[in-house]
Amino acid sequence: MKLRIATRGSQLALWQAEHVKSRLLEVDPSLEIELKIIKTQGDKILDVSLAKIGGKGLFVKEIEQAMMDDEADLAVHSMKDVPAELPEGLILQAILEREDPRDAFVSNKYKSLDELPEGAVVGTSSLRRASQLYRQYPVKTELLRGNVNTRLAKLDDDKYDAIILAAAGLIRLEFGDRIADSLDPDKFIPSPGQGAVGIECREDDAELCALLNKLNHTETSIRVKVEREFNLAIGGSCQVPAGCYATIDGDSFELRAFVASPDGKEYYREDMSGDLKDLPGKGTEIANKLIARGAAEIIKDLLGKDV
Repeated sequence: MKLRIATRGSQLALWQAEHVKSRLLEVDPSLEIELKIIKTQGDKILDVSLAKIGGKGLFVKEIEQAMMDDEADLAVHSMKDVPAELPEGLILQAILEREDPRDAFVSNKYKSLDELPEGAVVGTSSLRRASQLYRQYPVKTELLRGNVNTRLAKLDDDKYDAIILAAAGLIRLEFGDRIADSLDPDKFIPSPGQGAVGIECREDDAELCALLNKLNHTETSIRVKVEREFNLAIGGSCQVPAGCYATIDGDSFELRAFVASPDGKEYYREDMSGDLKDLPGKGTEIANKLIARGAAEIIKDLLGKDV
């Protein structure tokens, strides 16, 4: 079998694609695999917040089109960048074991968020991160876009007092030593799917689907699925500051989620726990609880539609 993996060209995206390639070759050494690098709109527009130009879907649209046009067979994504709804005919067939899902505090001056002085400038492009920062700390945020290396370079150029990045990307690129502090998911709820790598393909490619099944990590897949349920229920957009994070311990689960206004002044949070067998559907349920409490108004203001 010959396989074409569609991927973005950033160092992290290439690491993830090469990792999937090596995992596939472990399953079947006879495979012929090539990487097809695709530049997405999200990679081209770097001076504007994603929330203002269409959201994280700008990182996957061209990649998904390549699969639908039969120019690629599968795509490798950071799950936090995958929109809640997939195009008809495409499926997330495998999700690899999750790396550290937490957000990472990176600074050359301070060891933690608690050390930041009033008015400190924190670099982030995420409304989710910014809203949680504003709610808990008297700081300012400024736009930070680009790949991991670019963001670290901007910090080193003293353009920010600190930056917030996904811990998983730093660890995968061997920048783990740059993490000054990993943020507690109970206080700083991650993005749905953060830390997980997903593999997307055409739903009707039965042979490839069967092959990719062998790479799927069941627990991670269960956790990410319920987090994505939440994301879909609140409108599936990074224009809404929101987070959802599921954990599994034996036969039980814990689920926490929030929706906030961009300035963090309005903040709605829900926590759930229960038997693992009852987890399917809880992402929608926890979203509906937040919507009923008042998050609906935030979502309508930001998306211009009801949920």
